[in-house]
Amino acid sequence: MKIHLNRLLLAAALAGGAIPVHAAGVDYRIDPEHTQVVVTWNHLGFSKPSAHAGDIQGVIRYDAANVSASSVKLDVPLASFTSHVPKLDEMLRGPEFFAAGKYPAIGFESTSVEDKGNGRLLIHGKLRIKDHEKAIVLEARQNKAGVHPMAQRPAIGFDAATVLKRSDFGVQAYAPDVSDEVTLRITVEALADAAR
Repeated sequence: MKIHLNRLLLAAALAGGAIPVHAAGVDYRIDPEHTQVVVTWNHLGFSKPSAHAGDIQGVIRYDAANVSASSVKLDVPLASFTSHVPKLDEMLRGPEFFAAGKYPAIGFESTSVEDKGNGRLLIHGKLRIKDHEKAIVLEARQNKAGVHPMAQRPAIGFDAATVLKRSDFGVQAYAPDVSDEVTLRITVEALADAAR
């Protein structure tokens, strides 16, 4: 009964009610149907192609009263990573790039979150690609927090971006003709667990 009441109070606060939330962070499970990772690079100076991944799995813990206590952990399965060019997809999953047969997912886990005000965040964390792990910083912005009109439970959404060097993660094939620097963009929608 207590858990159910807490969830009702949280839903009211997120929907814009006057009830303040002082509880610890809430866990939101990433919705893989509405979450994407997009990578863009420069190809020989002529174009800026992109590839994207879906089916993202993970959890965002968000503490509205103490944003610095928030965290995120997610996995990006390489089976879903596509440029919509079959030959390129085969190369990307192969040994020159991500070696998806040996390393089936890319992982990110935050180490700290900075509240920059007005819904802007700096998310510090570790990105793991193959057997390389390196600290990165995501510049993020909260899109919305509230009761999801279809799921009828608390939801939250963010956009985030950063610039990486492929060579830091052992996927530097064809650089510098294909740019070493790539832009990474993430859009995330996540839902709190249904009340029990």
